[in-house]
Amino acid sequence: MANFFLDNKDMQYHLKHPLMKKIVALKEKNFEEKDKCDYAPVDYEDAMDNYHRVLEIIGEICADVIAPNAEWVDKEGPRVENDRVIYAPGTVINHEALTKAGVYGISLPRKWGGLNFPIVPYVMSCELISRADAGFGNIWGLQDCAETLHEFASDEINDEYLPRIQHGDTCAMDLTEPDAGSDLQSVMLKAHWDEKQGTWLLNGVKRFITNGDADISLVLARSEEGTKDARGLSLFVYDKKHYAVKVRRIEHKLGIIGSPTCELVFTNAPAKLVGDRKMGLIRYVMALMNSARLGIGAQSTGISEAAYQEALKYAKEREQFGKPIIAFAPVAEMLTDMKAKVLASRAMLYETARFVDVYKAYYHLSKERKLEKAERDEMKEYNRLADAYTPLLKLFSSEYCNQITYDAIQIHGGSGYMKDYPVERLARDARITNIYEGTSQLQVVAAIKAVTTGVYLAKMKEYEADTYDAELGALHKMLVAMTAEYEEAVKYVTEREGNDGEYLDFHARRLVEMAGHIIIGYLLLRQASDCGCPCCDDYRISATVYIKAGNAKNKAHSEYIKSNSPEDMGMFKANE
Repeated sequence: MANFFLDNKDMQYHLKHPLMKKIVALKEKNFEEKDKCDYAPVDYEDAMDNYHRVLEIIGEICADVIAPNAEWVDKEGPRVENDRVIYAPGTVINHEALTKAGVYGISLPRKWGGLNFPIVPYVMSCELISRADAGFGNIWGLQDCAETLHEFASDEINDEYLPRIQHGDTCAMDLTEPDAGSDLQSVMLKAHWDEKQGTWLLNGVKRFITNGDADISLVLARSEEGTKDARGLSLFVYDKKHYAVKVRRIEHKLGIIGSPTCELVFTNAPAKLVGDRKMGLIRYVMALMNSARLGIGAQSTGISEAAYQEALKYAKEREQFGKPIIAFAPVAEMLTDMKAKVLASRAMLYETARFVDVYKAYYHLSKERKLEKAERDEMKEYNRLADAYTPLLKLFSSEYCNQITYDAIQIHGGSGYMKDYPVERLARDARITNIYEGTSQLQVVAAIKAVTTGVYLAKMKEYEADTYDAELGALHKMLVAMTAEYEEAVKYVTEREGNDGEYLDFHARRLVEMAGHIIIGYLLLRQASDCGCPCCDDYRISATVYIKAGNAKNKAHSEYIKSNSPEDMGMFKANE
């Protein structure tokens, strides 16, 4: 039987990362549930075995059920019937297979029927499912909504909603509106308290809502009358059983067709307040969006893996001029670059997920007891790193996803443009990844703070101080030189920055990309140094290819930055 987890040695490498010992100990609170729950692990090895077994189950379902259904789902798509969404038949089969396997809600605490897994194995499940079908990956990945409830909702709400996740209840986050896309502080869907019914009622329209007819929805709404900014927004949970929300239509999309993107009409829809009023966008949705961006990183990496595998298979089988096309240098080079980008995306994905795991574990622990000073400091540090790495991950993984699927079609030639091969669908699915949950441009806006505050630089220096294989010394020296070049470029821009911030904004993407090339380069260098398995040669090749390419790109960025002073910026405003 095929298995998308067992055939991915790189993913298994990341599951065994040294930081997992700390993550597991924090998540399991030193295995305090081993005598209370028969499926709770007794020690670290037992926990890791649990993760491996569950990911193996998901990997098998992905390979044998979800992936074979992907073309069918893409062709059929969902439909609206009597104001409700009807999934494509293949989507129903996928959902039932995972529900019967008991793997929904794997990151939720056991008290609500979850498996209490850390973020890392959960994110791995998102990558696996997205490799099989990116559209279905959205339906699976919206379990993040349950995590948001777990983090911020009352015990009463959690007791009502969270046990339903393991039984297959689906989720959605209803944020955007026709006049409020990325600018969520402009949301105007109204929430008002009804004294007679003793509940909040929601009225208005939401648009571009992924899986919009879900069983459980988190809704951003304006609870404070007379406000127009973020301070007037609160977060609510809505239950589909009230049937007070109608699906006006499903958007006709380029890709991820199996995932219904809906326009919704709320009419006196009963809802419950999550957390405190006025904190909906400022705190809760920002946390939800960070989780969603981590999920898009997993989705992008899954699509990239699928496209690379399809291209590799085709290049080995397709013969031209008497030999397989993989024997031709231009094709071989493309595949090598594609693989390096897949490994780069995955390295960044799980480094970020580990930072999130440690921070989240301490956060939940802080709700049970007062943290010690060292624990509080560590929580703040990992929170800071998670906030810095998440936009970098979203930016790089989604851009690489689009590049890899583009190249996969190119390797297929004219055949790749036809619907006879999966790469056509993968390229369509990939296109959304650098748009939704914040475009690449918005990720740069989020990431530039870590450039100017020195968060990225400090982490580069930390990576620089690690010990690497002596044979890789030239690559290490290259990364050290790239770091110095990056530091100089940041200094050059910030010293010339005016009060309006335009010069920094203009060069922001170049500076962020320079940081990303260095950070990912170090992550790949670390893998190449300490892997200790047969895939090390692959890691060494990918690290070499990626770091050398990143070095060339950084030099180009550095030269361009120095060639454009603040006085030259007028030429770039010609289209205003």
